Amino acid sequence: MSKKNDIRNVVYSTNKEFEYIFEEDNIETLGIDKQKLKVILDTKNRAGKKVTIVNNFQGKLEDLEDLSKKLKTKLGVGGTVKDFEIVLQGDYVQKTKDILKGFGYKI
Repeated sequence: MSKKNDIRNVVYSTNKEFEYIFEEDNIETLGIDKQKLKVILDTKNRAGKKVTIVNNFQGKLEDLEDLSKKLKTKLGVGGTVKDFEIVLQGDYVQKTKDILKGFGYKI
C-alpha cells in the first residue's frame, strides 16, 4: 500500500458528529523480521545536499516516526518523516543499514 499520495478527499461535512476514519487506523505494523526496507542516497532537488532515505516501511505512521527517532539518535543527525519515508540529513547509507540490521530489519 503506497502512502505517497495520501490526500484526504473529505472537504466539508455539515454533520457535527461526523468523524472521518483514516485508512491507516486499521493498518497493523508488520513485525520487524517481516519488514524489507530500502536505504538509498538522494541528492535530487536538494541543492546538491545528500540525504539518506529509508522507505518501504509497512505499518502505522507512529511506528515509522518512532523508528526515525531511533535512527536520528543513533546517527546523531537531523531528519524527518515525509511522504511515509525517513529522510536523514547526510550520507549515512551504510551506517543506517548496519543499525537497521542490528534492530532486526531486512535490507
